[in-house]
Amino acid sequence: DVFEQPHHVGHKKIEFHITTDIPAVLQINSEKDEKNDLYAATEEINNTGFGRIFPAPSSNDKMETEEEDDEIPSEFISRKDLEKNRLSREEMEKFSVFKNYEPGDPNCRIYVKNLAKQVQEKDLKFIFGRYVDFQSEVERNMFDIRLMKEGRMKGQAFIGLPNEKAAAKALKEANGYVLFEKPMVVQFARSARPKQDANEGKRKK
Repeated sequence: DVFEQPHHVGHKKIEFHITTDIPAVLQINSEKDEKNDLYAATEEINNTGFGRIFPAPSSNDKMETEEEDDEIPSEFISRKDLEKNRLSREEMEKFSVFKNYEPGDPNCRIYVKNLAKQVQEKDLKFIFGRYVDFQSEVERNMFDIRLMKEGRMKGQAFIGLPNEKAAAKALKEANGYVLFEKPMVVQFARSARPKQDANEGKRKK
């Protein structure tokens, strides 16, 4: 019995020894070009499986993802997500920040308040960047985010958009959007407005 166990292992070794004959076959085949081609094909299947086939598609995949990244929608929030996380009118009425809400006079700058502490410029760019055509240098240059992080203006931001139409759309779609569990209040920017709003914010606290 003791003898038979190593004998089985030996059996397995014999199976592996078959691979040592392959180089000899290789040498014979290398003399005959036609057979060599055939062998190369079988060797490709036996040794590497589909490994050699993968690199080509993966480079294509990379190209595809790069192309997708260039498209505006993938970099910014989708309309579906905006709608999904936006408060309804009824819900807005329950929040004191929306109590005396007025959109203000249309212009290309919007004013956002009631922002959570952890909001960063990139979060605002993710939301409001969808209203900018980044292919256009003019629109790109007009897109401007000023996020206030200190003092009385904390939790507020001014966002410059390419035109009044884009600002009106942004206001309509983003007002009441819940960002970090706080609904944003979006209005058209007015120079005299922010101080009053800062006081409102204090009263709420």
